[in-house]
Amino acid sequence: MDGLFIRSMEEKIPLDMIYLGNNKEITQRKLIIKEVNDKYIYAYCLLRKQFRTFKRENILSILPISETYSMNHYLH
Repeated sequence: MDGLFIRSMEEKIPLDMIYLGNNKEITQRKLIIKEVNDKYIYAYCLLRKQFRTFKRENILSILPISETYSMNHYLH
């Protein structure tokens, strides 16, 4: 998973994430990773249109959206 996070950071590749929120609700987010540590990822959430912090332990699934899209595609 770390390799995917690093690639998202370096190449601004958006990721599609299934996430278990603090309220135990499962959500789907599209995001671009900004920073990563052992417990959290800090990313730009394309759904909320702001930077958010996500607990790594709550990530249920994460995959690249597409090789051809970047953050600019979603913001315009």
